[in-house]
Formats: sequence, structure tokens, C-alpha cells
Amino acid sequence: MTAPATATRYPHLLSPGRIGSLDLRNRILVTAMGVSLSEPDGTVGERLIAYHEAQAKGGAGLIISGVAGVAWPTGAVQPNQTAISDDRFLPGLTALVERVHAHGAKIAAQLHHGGLVAGYSADAFDEELWAPCYPPPFKGDFLDYFLPEEMTGFSGKMPSLRLLSHEDIDRVVDQFAAAAGRAKQAGFDAIELHGGHGYLISSFLSPKTNTRTDEYGGPLENRARLLLRVLAAIRAVVGADFPLWVKLDSIEVGKDGGITLDLAIETARLVEAAGVDAITVSAYHDSGQGKLHSASNIPHEPETNIPAAAAIKAAVGVPVIASGRVEPEAGDKHIAKGVYDFLAMGRKLLADPALPAKLAGNAPETVRPCIYCYTCVSTAYVRQPLRCAVNPETGFECEQVTAAVSGKHFVVIGGGPGGMEAARRLNAEGNRVTLIEQGPRLGGTLRIAALAYPANEGLLDWLTREIAWSSVDVRLNTDATPELLRKLAPDAVIVATGARRDMPDIAGADQPHVFSGDDMRNLMMGEGSQELKRKTGLATRLATKIGAATGMTANLDFVRSATRRWMPLGKHITIIGGELVGLELAEFLHERGREVTVLEPAPRLGKGLLLVRRMRLIAELREHGVALHGGVNDLVIGESHVSFTDVGGEARMVPADNVIVAMGASGDNVLADSLRAAGFTVETVGDCNGVSYIEGAMRGAADTVSRLLAA
Repeated sequence: MTAPATATRYPHLLSPGRIGSLDLRNRILVTAMGVSLSEPDGTVGERLIAYHEAQAKGGAGLIISGVAGVAWPTGAVQPNQTAISDDRFLPGLTALVERVHAHGAKIAAQLHHGGLVAGYSADAFDEELWAPCYPPPFKGDFLDYFLPEEMTGFSGKMPSLRLLSHEDIDRVVDQFAAAAGRAKQAGFDAIELHGGHGYLISSFLSPKTNTRTDEYGGPLENRARLLLRVLAAIRAVVGADFPLWVKLDSIEVGKDGGITLDLAIETARLVEAAGVDAITVSAYHDSGQGKLHSASNIPHEPETNIPAAAAIKAAVGVPVIASGRVEPEAGDKHIAKGVYDFLAMGRKLLADPALPAKLAGNAPETVRPCIYCYTCVSTAYVRQPLRCAVNPETGFECEQVTAAVSGKHFVVIGGGPGGMEAARRLNAEGNRVTLIEQGPRLGGTLRIAALAYPANEGLLDWLTREIAWSSVDVRLNTDATPELLRKLAPDAVIVATGARRDMPDIAGADQPHVFSGDDMRNLMMGEGSQELKRKTGLATRLATKIGAATGMTANLDFVRSATRRWMPLGKHITIIGGELVGLELAEFLHERGREVTVLEPAPRLGKGLLLVRRMRLIAELREHGVALHGGVNDLVIGESHVSFTDVGGEARMVPADNVIVAMGASGDNVLADSLRAAGFTVETVGDCNGVSYIEGAMRGAADTVSRLLAA
């Protein structure tokens, strides 16, 4: 049920705001993101325009279009980056502004020079990296987390460095000023100057990367000289009344001798005195440490940067723009208390660009949730265009086809995320849908994913609500037999029944203390055969109680609570398989007091996890004492141990009261093939086509439905 129509649920977040001379319809901003949706030559095309147009339609007050390169291709940090370094880019930029304005939103251009971080410009265009001086040597574990297939977009060559002379600095100032003039000419409503994230201006501000001894190094007023010169030059071009602000790092996390909050406050006061109309508060990190890539500007922990935003807000008189995993309810309270003035959202608006409009309509329950899987963020690291795991349209808005088919009857088999998403989409376009699920509840493997990684629970709840609010005919505890399907007489069938999980050929895997992936799934959800209950010693009363729970949120809450207190597993657990499922199981079991070892035959762990989440999860497992071994061979499961040969060729043995084999999942089209043989028109979605996790299920559902409705 949606809430009664009132105007009071988010009165502060949705109230009009003002930055300089710029009036905004609400205080929700689309934060600037590097999305790689422009054209290879830097021009703005339909793909980026449609992406931002969806955000404008969705009700955002202001869109900040990210990383427009003032010196492109010099300073480019990614492929398909927007360029604003020449007049030839004006037509595309102007078209973008016009399309955003048509929906009542305002748009700012973020002016950017990658400096030391512009590795893409070196790879693709043989450009030098522009820097104030020689940086400290790069060190850390960052590169250790990449899978071999993720390195294909990198040349591997060492870029050359350009230490900026006074003439180079003058040139940079002129490039920013000229780009600002183009932004105004194209019709942008404002300019955000990027002064953070290790880019060129930030590298001058940070005492860690700026050790110059001339007037651009030393004390803060010297290190900030480039920034202040750029601001003055922009202001001279765009005029005193044109909205202009700067994005600053409040801290460089984990970087000894880097930017601190005290330095950031001093810098904020300097730019306020220089005439900026606002300050965007962000953060950066030591880029050599993998885990820290989700600890600063794109934080894993909610509201990480809000205390810094509050401190800077207290020190200046201009509006402050904050961001960093802040829920709308919290944002409304923060704005009411004067903690900051505007909330910039990134991941949430990728998951659902209509979030502002849904909040304004008092329907927050209909907002498609972000699950913080870092799919969107990780694409930038591997030089791919933006995409979202839960919203297949994000980044592909220009490819959407208007549905041409309605009034048909479709049967969807399988109530996991792929099946629910397919059923929801088909029904929303005016089709009759029957959703058949063999088990007692909807959710499929997403229920297990929600136990292991609680952020997934938001998507589970959203999908089950969407199905409940629809007219989809849900049939639980039902086998999708040919006889039933003939009675239903569908126009087409979608099979979304998930993967097959076979036990790999591992010596000793047939012993009673060895669990398969399906065993663990059934154990965690209180389901499964009498053999499993006997095998684990599971109390029948507890299993019955868990199995009888019908409400999705209540069921997960009960299971999560129960498994914290008790699990029928020994103290020492060895997990064979170090991809997404194995690592999330390791985290789940460690949190429940087990001593866990993970053994993975591949050289590197974490396949299936997107890079930025992989870096965090593996680092945290190691910090908590979970033993992680990649590149293992010769696995043998004994009665109380597992022996193996490690990556260095040494024979090893680890204790194992229980062994969990988190390997062997593969596609399973047996049902789909049998139904085709019986004469039905069949499509397949999700893991039955091969393991592709949540993103594969959601994207596969969207693609399949588009095909069916365009027929």
C-alpha cells in the first residue's frame, strides 16, 4: 500500500533551493559521475542525452553532468568521456541542455582535468600525465584484485609524466576558462569545478602530491593558487552572476600527509572568499589500497562524509552540497537541521532515476532500491560504459523500444529475481501473467543472497511488493508440468528456474559432513529433505517454524536471527570455491563465530563480485582472520580436514568439521528444452542460461520481455 497523498513526508528535501542566482525545484541533485556514455571522439550523442533526460523526467532538481574534459584528450580518465575542450563539441552539449530543460530540471557542467589519474589518456592517446611534481611511488594491493579478463582494456605501458612549468599552468588556467565559456554558450545553468579525487587541481592542493618549492607549493595559500586562479579566470568569462562552485575533498583517507578536514575547511574559506556560490563536499583516498576505493567519495558505510559536510557548512556561509549513501529520510532531517543544503545522489538515481518524483508522490516504497553491489562504480575501473545491476535501462535509455504487444497471456516459471522481474514487466504492459513457483515462497536464490548480503533484501522486498501490487496470478507450491501449461494455454513461456548445482569431482565429497551449495541453501532457509535434516541434526520443530513463515521480510528477519544464535555446523569450516557465493558464505559464517578457510582453484578469488565490492570484501575477510587461498590443487576432503597443494606447490592441510562446496553451478535448460519439445514457445532468463547472478537475472528479464513485446 502506498501512503496517503500528502505533501509532508520529505518537506525539506523536496523544498525549492537556490545556489547563487540558480533556482532549483528541489534539493535532490544528480551527482557528477564518470559514465563513459559520450562518443569515442568526446562529443555528446544520444546515449548520454537520453541518460540525463531520464533523470530530468524523474524529477531531480539539478543534474551535474560529470567530468567534461577541458583539455581533452589530455587529462582524459576514461573512454567515451565528454569533452568541452573545443568549439566542435558545442552542438552535442547544447542538445543535452535543451533535452534536460524540456523536463523542468537544471543542468551544470563539471569541468575536469585528470592530471595524475588520467591513465586512459596515456593508453589511448599517448598523452603525458600532468602533475605538479613527481608523485610518491604507487604501492599497495589495488592491482592484486583485478581478474585477468578485467585487464584487457589496459596497455600496460608506463605513462610519461609532465611536471608543470609556469607556462603549462597558464595554459591550464586558460583551458578551464575557455571551457567555462563554452558551458555557458551551450546553455548550462551552472558550473562545478572539480577540485578533488586526485585530479589535477586536487594534486596541487594535497601536501602529499605537491612538494613544489615555488609559489605553487608549500603553504596552503600557495598550493591553492592554481585553484584560485582557475576560479578567477572562469568568473571573468562567465560573469559575476553565473552560478559557479567547486568540489573539494574533505579528507584523503589512508594517505599519510594528505588532505585533512582542517585543511579542507581552510580551503573552503579560501574559495568562498574567491566568490564561489557553493561547495560540494567529497573525499578521496590512497588509491593503492583496494578497500579504500569504497571508503571515500563512494562510501560503503552510510553517511561516511556527512560529518565533514557539517563541519564545512559550519565554517562557510555558502550552500553546501553533500553526498555518500544517504537515505532520503536522513537527507530530509539533515537539511532541516542545517547540516547541509543539498543532497547529491549517484547510485540511488542510477537504480531509479524517478526517485525524486516517487518521493514527491509519497510513494517511496515504489523506488527501485540500489543494492550497493558496485556494478556501476566498477565499470569505470575496467573502462566500460556505465550499467546498473538492478536497472537494466540505466546507460541504455536510448535503446528502449516502446512495447507493441498487450493483451497476451504469458506463463513465467520460477519465482526468483529473473522470474519476478519478467512477470512484473509483462504485466505492466497490459498482459495477463501466471507466475509459477515450485517452492512455498517467491525469491529464489535472492533470499539466500539477502541473508548473506543484507543490502540485497531491499531488492527482494521491492520485487515481491511489485508482484503483490500487480495482477500477476502467483501459484506457489506448483510444478510447471506440460499438462498444466496446456490448460493455461499461454502465448509464450519464460523459464527462469535458476542454475543446476552439481557436486564437483572432489575426493571425499561424498562424506556426511560435506555440504553442497543446495544443502546450504536449504539449511539457511529451513527447507530441504529429511536426509538433510538428519545429516545436520536440524531440529524438526525449528525447521517447521522457519518453513512456515510466509511474510518475506518477517521470514528473513527470523532466519537471520535464528542463524546468528545457532547453526548445525562445527567450529572449523572449509569452503571450496572462492567466487561470489563462497566469499559471501565465508562472511556469513565468520559473523556467526566460525573459523573459516576458503580454497579456490583459480589464481584469484572473487569472480562474480564486481571489482570495487571484491576489493572491500576480500580485504575485510582477511582482516577478520578468514584464510583465503587461491590457485590450489589436489583437493582431498578427509574426515576432519581438507588437504591441498597451495599456489606455491606446498602441501597443506586445514581443519574442517564441515566442508561446503560452493562450486559446480551451471546453466540448466532441461525444463525449457522439454517444454519446447512439447510444442510451447519458450524463452529462458537468468541462471538457467549460465550463472550470471542478480544483474544477469534482471537484465535477462528486461531483454526477454522487450523481445516478446516488440514481436
